[in-house]
Amino acid sequence: MKKIAVVFASAGLMALAACGEKPANETANASNAVVENVVENAANAADNAANAADNAADNAANAASNAANAAE
Repeated sequence: MKKIAVVFASAGLMALAACGEKPANETANASNAVVENVVENAANAADNAANAADNAADNAANAASNAANAAE
């Protein structure tokens, strides 16, 4: 009976010890990859917004030029 109690006690302690383990490297790497993707996507969005603003300015300049040419 004492042997069974020791087995159950050691199994319980091992289960408790497993609960306190640190995340595996794979999990940490996956988390880092997600953060890198978010940062990269934000940078790309900023670039796209800047390009859209440049295009809008170019379009406005072209429209003004076309209007001036049509008035001649």
